[in-house]
This record gives sequence, structure tokens and C-alpha cells, in this order.
Amino acid sequence: MTVERLIRIMAGTVVLISLALGYHGSPIFVSEWFLALTAFAGFNLAQSGITGFCPPAILFKKMGIREGGSACSTK
Repeated sequence: MTVERLIRIMAGTVVLISLALGYHGSPIFVSEWFLALTAFAGFNLAQSGITGFCPPAILFKKMGIREGGSACSTK
């Protein structure tokens, strides 16, 4: 498992959970304010793509998770 792959898994999980908690039709609906977390995750993905700065990546590297490789290899 690489840092890039973990970032994608984490971002996707945050988006799915926050949508489930913020959508009125969801059986686990809590509040519409959870949709703000979805927006934050999208904003963070966009800014990290543009600037290359991603705080979770720094944390994962310090935890000893290897860097490199692509999550979408064409092998």
C-alpha cells in the first residue's frame, strides 16, 4: 500500500460517509451540515492537486508508509 493509494481511499471514504450522513433520504441521516464535509474533502483534493501540498500524505510518510507507485497502474 502506498501513500497515494491511502489518500484516495481516505478521501473516498470521507465523501461517502459524509454524503450518507447529510442526505435526507439516507437511513443514517443526521444533519445537512455533513455535506460541508463533502465540500471540504473536494476542496482539499483540488488544492492538493494544484499545489502538491497534502497534510495526510505528510502524516502517512511519518508513519512509515512507502511513497511511490500509482494507484491507477495500467499493467
